[in-house]
Amino acid sequence: MAYRTHDDAYPPAVSTDTLVAPYPSRNQPWSHDPMDAPYGEKPLPMAYGFTPAQSRDELAGGFAAQQQYPNPYARAPPPKKSRKGLIALIAGIVIVVIIAIVLIVYFVAVKPHSGDKSSSNGGKAVHDNKLIVGRDGTNVTTETGATFTYKNKFGGYFIHDPLNPYNDGAKAQSYTPALNESWKFGVDRILGVNLGGWLVPEPFIVPGLYEKYFDDQNVNGDEWTLSIAMTNDTAGGGLAQMEEHYRTFITEEDFAAIAGAGLNWIRLPVPFNAFGTIGNEPFLPHAAWNYTLKAFDWARKYGIRINLDLHTMPGSQNGLNHSGKKGYVAWMSSVMGYANTERSLDFIRSVVEFISQPEYKNVVPMISPVNEPQGQDQAAMHAFYLHLYQMIREITGVGEGNGPYIAIHDHFEPISNWQNFLTGADRLVLDTHPYFTFGGQDNPSIDSFPPKPCSTWGTQINASMNTFGMTIAGEWSLGFNDCGQYIWGLRDAPHTSNCDAEWNDYTKWTPDTKDKFLSLAKSHMDALGNFFFWTWKVGVSKNTGLVGAPMWSYSLGLEQGWIPDDPRSALGECERLGVVAQPDQYYVGQLQPWQTGGAGAGQLAPTATVGLDWPPAALVTIANSPVPTYTATAPIPTLPTQTFAAAATATADGWFNDADNLPGIAPIAGCAYPDPWNPGDVPPPPCTGGQQQAPLARRLAGPQPTAASL
Repeated sequence: MAYRTHDDAYPPAVSTDTLVAPYPSRNQPWSHDPMDAPYGEKPLPMAYGFTPAQSRDELAGGFAAQQQYPNPYARAPPPKKSRKGLIALIAGIVIVVIIAIVLIVYFVAVKPHSGDKSSSNGGKAVHDNKLIVGRDGTNVTTETGATFTYKNKFGGYFIHDPLNPYNDGAKAQSYTPALNESWKFGVDRILGVNLGGWLVPEPFIVPGLYEKYFDDQNVNGDEWTLSIAMTNDTAGGGLAQMEEHYRTFITEEDFAAIAGAGLNWIRLPVPFNAFGTIGNEPFLPHAAWNYTLKAFDWARKYGIRINLDLHTMPGSQNGLNHSGKKGYVAWMSSVMGYANTERSLDFIRSVVEFISQPEYKNVVPMISPVNEPQGQDQAAMHAFYLHLYQMIREITGVGEGNGPYIAIHDHFEPISNWQNFLTGADRLVLDTHPYFTFGGQDNPSIDSFPPKPCSTWGTQINASMNTFGMTIAGEWSLGFNDCGQYIWGLRDAPHTSNCDAEWNDYTKWTPDTKDKFLSLAKSHMDALGNFFFWTWKVGVSKNTGLVGAPMWSYSLGLEQGWIPDDPRSALGECERLGVVAQPDQYYVGQLQPWQTGGAGAGQLAPTATVGLDWPPAALVTIANSPVPTYTATAPIPTLPTQTFAAAATATADGWFNDADNLPGIAPIAGCAYPDPWNPGDVPPPPCTGGQQQAPLARRLAGPQPTAASL
């Protein structure tokens, strides 16, 4: 990374064959190994709670049959024995070898067959309680009975532990800390991808869903109109088509492939309808949460960390098709802007409670509460971020390990505007989405683009890391122009000329073109530092049989050669392209303690909160008339937990902080509300039910924290 500190380099990948015991236990969440040691020299954090016989079962099954684990308790060689003693020793060794062979035969050949159970998974045997530790070449059978081979040349290993569903011992790569090891923000690099289009469908990512209804002029490219069309199409499967998409578009094999691609984080976009719908909202309710839980399982299994991105807001946070409904911004804006914001805070609260549980905090160490808001008053947006931060830290507490990092989007403001925002805040992340695509210009040639990420964004990211603190590129792509099927939506033409002839059909790209894309990918990775590519997979068009937006698919780029098969190879690409930063433009290489939950974390200076009162007057009144609001009278909004096999030990109950006992929000009885998605600009008259106009109470009972203590 040309714009990082000069000594920020990765050690070469080391085979797990060189790794040694002992292993950390369940009650030892962090490794005691020094984080500045090469990762490949760390002990292999094997799963806890298994017996030597079970581990031999795995070794004999091919995981590491040839590995030699040094005995950490070995002493100096004993003195020479007599001939009689030597004979006894040899006899003892023979007996031990025989016992070992018997155990291996039993666990590999006898026990698996004697314990087989018939199943509905294609007739395959199911070993419910078998712990599996797999590395490159291990065969995997999923919960559906599908099979694939785990491929990971980076020394990563996965863990499947049916008896302990919260086993955090997996490691995505040798250079990535295992889930039960500490991630050092600002030191360890986030090499990530988004799972766009999965739980929040977009036409250019999942064209097949929209092509079916292309002739329906009411379907405009958003999930709202798609859901209505699906619901009306009872003969074609109705709204159940959406869950079928959830089930098939991203699977466990994708998570395994992401780790095998050298990537260690996923940004997971989740829609608000995962937490329920109200009124005439046509979305499929709740089902997306079930698949979010599957994502947590699969990420845990393959050692991948998740940035949980709440991608849509009630009322739409930006009026774009990926916000749920295209056209109108009614989140923190308009007559229902405050009520919609209250509703969003309610489910953000639920999510934070869930992922802050000890069973999930290693898997989901970051949350992005609102994706790409725009159309809101800037000062009101800043006040919302402070209120959101306070609410979350009241739930989790302050300091490293207490709840997730909180990623706030830059609201499409220059990131330099944020350098002094909430100085002293505990583990706040700035999220920026650098794209060339959406400038509206005609860019028919890629030739000039490979150096541009370095010169355009590299120094800005470094400056933000040095001032604001942790800064990530939550989205980026290889879209140097706006070519690609449905990039602007179902029926909007691109600004770039000759898209179909030059850029939409990747099968016609020359090796030279692919090399330029490869350099562009590396320059992005080098300049952005901590990144999430948008997106991992783009679906095939039913019309052409091809991926119609190839510049946006990481997995296709890996397959075709324009995405590096090792993201670490991008280090130094900016320098190779001749874009060399000045010494004062480098990231200094370490965040300040308060930025990572250390000394001073949460101690906001009084000046940091000036003018950020919540709720802003402009949000709760329009033309001096109060806007509608909700009241706290619903049940506490606990999210459903996972279910596991009967033998598993499941302890999570979905709620981290028992002191957070305020009821959930609900409409006020007797009050009629405007359409939350298109409410107009004139507040309704006060309702006869005594509509509450004051803001809701803070989430936790007891004394409220001050700016200095947050």
